[in-house]
Amino acid sequence: MKNIKRFSIITTIALVLLVFNSCDDSSEKFEIGTPDAPVLQELNFARLELDAVNTNNPAVTLNWAEANYGQQASVNYSIEFSKTEDFAESTVATTVTGKTSVTLSVSEVNTAAGNAGLNPFNWENVYIRVNASLGTQDSQKVPSNSVLLEVYPYFNYTFNDYYLVGDATAPGWDNNNNNPALFRDPNDANRYFYTGFWAENGHFKVLSTPGEWQPQYGTDDGTTVGANLGGGTDPERFPYGGGNGIPAGFYTFEINFATNTFSFEAFDASGKTSPASLTLKGSSTTDITMNTLAFDGHIWYAKDVKLTPGNVEFETGAGAKWGSSTSFSGVATDGGGSIPVVVEDNYDVWFNDLTGRYILIPLNL
Repeated sequence: MKNIKRFSIITTIALVLLVFNSCDDSSEKFEIGTPDAPVLQELNFARLELDAVNTNNPAVTLNWAEANYGQQASVNYSIEFSKTEDFAESTVATTVTGKTSVTLSVSEVNTAAGNAGLNPFNWENVYIRVNASLGTQDSQKVPSNSVLLEVYPYFNYTFNDYYLVGDATAPGWDNNNNNPALFRDPNDANRYFYTGFWAENGHFKVLSTPGEWQPQYGTDDGTTVGANLGGGTDPERFPYGGGNGIPAGFYTFEINFATNTFSFEAFDASGKTSPASLTLKGSSTTDITMNTLAFDGHIWYAKDVKLTPGNVEFETGAGAKWGSSTSFSGVATDGGGSIPVVVEDNYDVWFNDLTGRYILIPLNL
């Protein structure tokens, strides 16, 4: 028995030493030297006009020789677009893993070109390269050579639009009843405003698409924005969720979709009168008479109007001309200049004479 115990102890010590020696062995470490960069093949064409109709069609196929990391590894490749050859600012069109070829659709190239800073409806140069990396952290990045392509993008409308619904607002709880649009901040595409009259004991929510209940935005705690983007649970109503709603009056509602915060504050509308009439004028259109909401005479609109590249202003019956320098949305002032219209389409146009805020919403982009 003593010999058996002695043997057991010796065996245990030997196993422990074997484990420690194995853990200390670094002979199988995965080591990478300086990798060889991928080599992107030149394109067999120099100009690419993007078709705004057949956006899912293939636009360009990129091929490259794979990067060499000196070890057998699955390599990630990101396709980068830049307006400048040094790629000081760039955007990623798509990513693939373990492949040395990718085909981009017309829509993907147009989006990447727009995100890289190319203007629509102009021939402009874009530089394309492949950036190789390893693992989920995209480590050991190494870029390929770049190829130059002259591209003619169509317009890429990158903004979101939002609308009011609820018994505190003009359409009531009808999601397709000329629902007033929120006015987007021209300097921050995540901030939206609405200043106007709100009904007694009312509540409201925000919708993304007239006629659709989702995506839908509200609040469950009276402070932060809650959302049902589709298939989830609807949030409670603004501004306080439950309760008896708000007293009738003029308020400013502000919502920030980046911070998921909102505010709802009283607005002094005393002494502010609406113009007797308002006309949308300019080189982009024939004169269009704008209408007011019966619910709130400070909110003006013109629905589904054709605008061509050029400019517009809001002209009152007294001859005041309200405008600004920012397209799609902004804050107009009397004598503020013409609002640029950069792309032809049918638009819903909204204007608030309390604040000068306007928004031009393209219906087909």
